[in-house]
Amino acid sequence: MPALPSSKFATKALVLPAALAMVGLTLTACGSRAGDTASGEGGGATESCVDTSGDTVKVGSLNSLSGTMAISEVTVRDSIALAVEEINASGGVNGKQIEVVAEDGASEPTVFAEKAEKLISSDCVAAVFGGWTSSSRKAMLPVFEDNDALLYYPVQYEGLEASDNIFYTGATTNQQIIPALDYLKEQGVTSLYLVGSDYVFPQTANREIKAYAAANGIEIKGEDYTPLGSTDFSTIVNKVRSADADAVFNTLNGDSNVAFFREYTNAGLNAADMPVISVSIAEEEVAGIGAQNIAGQLTAWNYYQTVDTPENSKFVADYKATYGADKPTSDPMEAAYTSVYLWKNTVEKADSFAVADIQAAADGVSFAAPEGEVVINGDNHHISKTARIGEIRPDGLIYTVWESPAPIEPDPFLETYDWAADLN
Repeated sequence: MPALPSSKFATKALVLPAALAMVGLTLTACGSRAGDTASGEGGGATESCVDTSGDTVKVGSLNSLSGTMAISEVTVRDSIALAVEEINASGGVNGKQIEVVAEDGASEPTVFAEKAEKLISSDCVAAVFGGWTSSSRKAMLPVFEDNDALLYYPVQYEGLEASDNIFYTGATTNQQIIPALDYLKEQGVTSLYLVGSDYVFPQTANREIKAYAAANGIEIKGEDYTPLGSTDFSTIVNKVRSADADAVFNTLNGDSNVAFFREYTNAGLNAADMPVISVSIAEEEVAGIGAQNIAGQLTAWNYYQTVDTPENSKFVADYKATYGADKPTSDPMEAAYTSVYLWKNTVEKADSFAVADIQAAADGVSFAAPEGEVVINGDNHHISKTARIGEIRPDGLIYTVWESPAPIEPDPFLETYDWAADLN
């Protein structure tokens, strides 16, 4: 059993509102779905060039291997490769070996869109695995819809989206951000300061956080954004310290987190006095930040390296055996690894690599993932996930201090929350 958390929020035997653990949510007509106009019905879809006549089938791996997001995405690329290696060793998919075509999105949304088009139209891949920032996903979305191709997107995001051409294997809002807010509320937090990178995910997430706060008696004492890759946080940290909020909700991404937490520590702020809960810091970012600068701080994810399941023990051992004993695993890596297996299981259920057949077969497809059992919701292409609040310890790992009593069904449009009615 892990030690009690060192932040001022002591672990409780919490049972969050029942809405968190609802199973069987159905997606009704509300909000704007990205795939409302089908690509094959006047959407400009092109005929697929995927070739499955031989012994192999191609898939794409599209991640930032350079730029500000490389600190997070290189390891996602590695976990995709690990899943492919395992699947190939066990006989492949429908008897075919998987061939990976890897591309670098270079931390630029326009590059992601260009490389996605290349993978689909020139490399003729059956599916693409990758992306991190919501800006990269938004840039790729029309490419996949116009070509009627499939993207498996592995990172938690802000919700308010569903496309027939994307499978979202990271958390949506009700599986990460809302559990984090419920946890903070249960710990007695009545005020927050919001700090984020200046792009789609943090801005939309903070709209959702402010709507939640207004409905739950939480004061927002400040809100600041900085461009991706920013390294000067002296002004923002001084504003945070002056605001004296109960906690900080952090939606910074990439290597900006390194500069933020080092400045936070230099300013004399710590988890005991003003905790930070982060939704984009995992084990590999902790190593870059330095455990001494972030120990005691909180995270909200669905997976940590320390999750105690037989599947995770094998995943961690296999990953370290392949990439090095000092290499940690993390939530986006695990979600990417899981996405490859979900694609495999869906292809085999459909007995087809065709996009339409995969879409038709997806509902109910499951995988015993390192994080726990996950199941695809065929209506919105998200998956059920267990929410976990973690605390970063001096050893650089993250330990669960609370988890949802059951996997949470995805509600990307927050249709079960009255306070979210005006967000769509």
